Order: sequence, then C-alpha cells, then structure tokens
Amino acid sequence: MAGAGRCDLLIPTQVHRRYRQGAGLKVGAMSIMVVGGAGYIGAHVVRLLADRGDDVVVVDDLSTGVGERVGDATLVELEVAGESAQERLELLMKERAVTAVIHFAAKKQVGESVERPTWYFRQNVGGLVNLLAAMENTGVGTMIFSSSAAVYGNPDVDIVTEDTGASPINAYGETKLVGEWLMADCARAWGLRWSALRYFNVAGAGWPELGDPAVLNLVPMVLDRLAKGERPKIFGDDYETPDGTCIRDYIHVLDLAHAHLAALDHLGGGETSDAGEHVFNVGTGTGASVREVIEEIGRATGMDVSPDVEPRRPGDPPRLVASPDRITEALGWKAEHGLSDIIRSAWEAWQAGPRRIERVAGTSARAGADQAGPVDT
Repeated sequence: MAGAGRCDLLIPTQVHRRYRQGAGLKVGAMSIMVVGGAGYIGAHVVRLLADRGDDVVVVDDLSTGVGERVGDATLVELEVAGESAQERLELLMKERAVTAVIHFAAKKQVGESVERPTWYFRQNVGGLVNLLAAMENTGVGTMIFSSSAAVYGNPDVDIVTEDTGASPINAYGETKLVGEWLMADCARAWGLRWSALRYFNVAGAGWPELGDPAVLNLVPMVLDRLAKGERPKIFGDDYETPDGTCIRDYIHVLDLAHAHLAALDHLGGGETSDAGEHVFNVGTGTGASVREVIEEIGRATGMDVSPDVEPRRPGDPPRLVASPDRITEALGWKAEHGLSDIIRSAWEAWQAGPRRIERVAGTSARAGADQAGPVDT
C-alpha cells in the first residue's frame, strides 16, 4: 500500500498517499477535508483547491469514486457512516489541522431511496452525524454541505427560490433536508459555520479525464445506451410540461465546483449570514426537458437519439428550475456555461474514456474494446 506514513499510524484505515506536514503550501492556504472527493463533483473541487494552493485530504469509500481522480491529494479510504468513522475522522482532522470540511458523500438515487428509506437515512444522515461530531470534538468550525433541489419536492412554482417551501417527496430529499436542520442545530449549539448548496442537475466535465464515471444521471445514461447500440430511455412523457417530459435546471459541474469555493471563501473570510442565507440554490435559472437534453446529445454526437419511452419512475417531480439570485448577490457566483457547453464537454469526456463510441456506416454506433456489459438504466 502506498503512503505508509504518519497517517497510517493514527488512522486504522487505508491511506493512499503520504502527507508531508506543510509541504508546498502557500501562505494563508487552508487545510480542507473533502468527503466524497474521489467522486464526480468532488474531484473537480479537489482539483480547484489544489490548483490554488490549499492543502487537501480526501475521504472516500470509493464505492462510486475513483482514487486516481484526486491527483496528489492524500486519499483516505473510509465509509463515513461506519461504526468507527467518527474516531477515525477526529484523528485525521487533528493530524492534518483541518480548517474546513466540504461534504459530498451520500447515496443519491431517488427511486432507490423510495425502496430503501432506512438505509438512505443510515448512510446519508448517519454519515453526516459522524462528521459533525468529529468536527465539534476537534474544533473544525466550517462546513460546506452538498444538499439538493430534491428538498423542494414538487413545488407549485415555475422558478424555485430558497424561500420556496421544502417538502421532499422521497427519502433522498428528506435526508438532505434533515442534514440542513442538523447543521442549523449545530450552529446554535456550538457555533458551526455552514452553507448548504442546493444544486440541481449536474452534468458535463471541467476536464476530459473528470467526466461523470457513473451511469446514474441522464447524460451518461444516454451515452451508455448509445455505446451499447441501444436507444435512450425517457421515464415518463405524460408530465404537465410542454413536451411531457421532466424539466430540470442543468448546471455545468465546473460552475458547481466554483460555487463550492465561493461558499468556502465566504465563510472563511469571516462573512456572516442571517439564518435564511445559509442555504443557496446553485443553478442557471433556465430549464431543459429530458427530451431537449437528449436532442442536444444528438447534435453533439451526430447520432440517432430517438428514445424509447418507459413508465414514470417513483418520486420524480415534473419541474425543478432554480433561481440563482441569492448566491449571485451574496457570493458573487454565476453560472458561465449553458446546456450546449455541458453536453459538448460530457461527450468529449466520454470519448476520452475506455468506452469511446465509434460511428460506423450503416449502424448506430459501436463501443471500444473495453465496453462494459449491459446495465439496466
């Protein structure tokens, strides 16, 4: 195992890279723990933090994350919802003199959360409890939390603001809302400084090697089916929307990563917020339907993307579009990329990976030699 250094002596879990106290850090740099930092969004944040000179330690169970994505950051393999996780987190926070935590790690599939609600609460809320308890015991006072637009449920407004009532309709959204409540309680009890970013549908890639590795979101699900020579699927075309398919606010993953840094710097710079300004929507304010996204993929790839329509999935609201006004006013953040940028970068990342799609005359497509087996999407 690589990195059998000082961290190995203190933390009874797998440590993938050696930490050298203070090595290469710029004056004023922070020490940031990124939980879930080997995942799709987290890896983008890790790269931005490292590029600006912050010290980064990544905690990830690698259930969906990929260790190579964290670059030179220390990677500690740990399930934060595990029984001994709090103690291990405390030791790591002390060893690395952590100043703030960015928390991504969570289970996130809506349909699965409806079928397995207790497991979702154990994983998502239990992991957050362990993390916050470790922070309290070690004096780490700043948290940036990966929340979700799923906390809004099925809002009866066209544009969702942070003041829109939170009424989740699935266990995944409930775990995120409970997480926000818990952080608010910690703020009152021991002074936690926190922000929750409620982001909408994330896609694209900031760098080709950091594309979405999991076939769990719409864009990679479509590309996965194209790679297998199959038609994309639409889950429900009878929603009360213009084309009958769900409308979402799609945010470029690099824009989202910059939003995390903006929130971190806002709290780290001593900024104060009233109770209502701990929570920020991260979106573009513009919605696109599932059918429109699939059509954009067709334009980017030059392929036939005629879809098959399947029944609705449980727990999917018809429309979720964000108002980003609060985060723009408070943090100075604004999305810079639109849907065409998102799809183009996602396609470039897919083509840079092991399942490059080669278009063949007379057929829809064929995948490279490393194509994975069939996946039920």
